[in-house]
Amino acid sequence: MKRAFQSPAKVNLFLRVLGKRADGYHEISTLMQPVSLFDELVISVSEGEGIAVVSDSVEAPGGEDNLAYKAARVFLQSTAIRRRVEISVKKVIPVGAGLGGGSSDAATVLMALNEMAGIWLPDGALMEMAARLGSDVPFFILKGPALAGGRGEKLKRAYLPELHYILINPGFHVSTVWVYSSLGLTNIGENNNLLYSYEVPASPEGVVEALANDLEAVTSKQYPEISGLKEMLKGAGALGTLMSGSGPTVFGVFHSRDEAERAYQFLAPVNKGAARIFLAKGL
Repeated sequence: MKRAFQSPAKVNLFLRVLGKRADGYHEISTLMQPVSLFDELVISVSEGEGIAVVSDSVEAPGGEDNLAYKAARVFLQSTAIRRRVEISVKKVIPVGAGLGGGSSDAATVLMALNEMAGIWLPDGALMEMAARLGSDVPFFILKGPALAGGRGEKLKRAYLPELHYILINPGFHVSTVWVYSSLGLTNIGENNNLLYSYEVPASPEGVVEALANDLEAVTSKQYPEISGLKEMLKGAGALGTLMSGSGPTVFGVFHSRDEAERAYQFLAPVNKGAARIFLAKGL
């Protein structure tokens, strides 16, 4: 059995870092939304044993270190089933970009194998597997916006207005570990009242008012191009702009598809060299 799947990117509409935990992770409060920028996965499940992952990206090569491979291994070990799993990954989401592409691929593999192998585990069981693979992986199991706390694995569904985005990736990677280590926060406990008391914005204007990212100051100080890209998005008519995750991708929020398309055309000259620009809708 062979099937094709799409793995969406995500943006962080706000990201607050509340402190460093005893386990070395950071306690966060964030509002995330998947967007219509997709990696493409072709997954084959057959009789036999073993996992094979190939990728068209030198930045995210196949093999055992690929998160898609690790997801397949976790699923097969957790369910104790024997199958031959082959995965082909076409990378469209920039790597190391603050968009969660690798995490999304891993979540897609878990959900795909659950269906293709006929196991039909509930989302909760898949999310437990996902949490073993990375902080952002459980979010993609929800297939929609969510408030996230803890290190990102404590999730609460959110409902957002229709949103359209322009995303610009400047073409270089940023180390998430470096960004978080540069914050220099102190240890805190597990409690995260902000996550469950925050009111999710009901309009695009409300979303813009909520835009905030505690990591942006760290990343943009090292890479001033980020501030320049945000100014370009504002000049193209964005209601608001923000860096996603640990960066370096920035995004602009727009009222409508038409406004986003006009901005995309205006910003088309940016789409050259290493930089890449994307038009996307919130999912």
